[in-house]
Amino acid sequence: MNIKYITLPKINPIIFSIGPISFRWYGLMYLVGLIFALWLAKLRAKKYNYSIKEIEGLIYHCFFGAIIGGRIGYMFFYNLPLLIDKPLSLIKIWEGGMSFHGGLLGVILIIVYHCYKNQRIFFEISDFIAPLIPFGLGVGRLGNFINGELWGRVDLYFPFTVFFPNAYNEDLKTALENPTYQSLFEYYGALPRHPSQLYEFILEGVILFFILNIFVLKNRPLGSTSGLFLVCYGIFRILVEFFREPDIQLGLFYDSITMGQILSLPMFIIGIIILVWSNFNLKNRR
Repeated sequence: MNIKYITLPKINPIIFSIGPISFRWYGLMYLVGLIFALWLAKLRAKKYNYSIKEIEGLIYHCFFGAIIGGRIGYMFFYNLPLLIDKPLSLIKIWEGGMSFHGGLLGVILIIVYHCYKNQRIFFEISDFIAPLIPFGLGVGRLGNFINGELWGRVDLYFPFTVFFPNAYNEDLKTALENPTYQSLFEYYGALPRHPSQLYEFILEGVILFFILNIFVLKNRPLGSTSGLFLVCYGIFRILVEFFREPDIQLGLFYDSITMGQILSLPMFIIGIIILVWSNFNLKNRR
């Protein structure tokens, strides 16, 4: 079979090491996302009546809330048996495993805390934070692509599939289970997969960033930016999950639904509810 593909070079996930401390590409992406969010937040501080000190505290706390919530969410949603069997695996963040939905819950808890501390309304803060998130999501997906992880499903006909060196074991398992793929795997030593990380980079990073940051150029009803974020992310993630390889320890539910889709559907529904509510609450325009 003649297929078109791109072979992803095997890039060392560690940029450099100083003694026992290693600096990784994925960590760099988190740092870039944090710096950008802090810069953009400070630019908008005056419009939202925030002090620079309050902005810095909010962004830093949200960042750590996303990291902690992301790790807890991954272990709870995607690897609960391992968490129960080996509770200390929760802190082994260097072994990989982060959940966006868990990170989002972590950020929501941080926002609730800041509302209590600074006497603000929840949607005042969430509307401010929401447009800052897609940039970090986008660079995070680039980090996934560089690391050759969270790859997509096998596709023999899409013209721009990618051979991921790190997917060798899963490619072998897929080939052994499906005779259609056996000769292809024997010939190429790999199977062509969708670069689903790049799909997420484009949808959840680039497109969602422009949607939200163009949306907030005008005064909007309180909560509408947060609702729009939930709706758009929910749609984009559900779509991408059709091309993304399910987590091996979970597989597909009912042979068609992924955990990512299960977690994203409530986001979409809640986002719709918030949008409807906010547009009936027009007196609270910013």
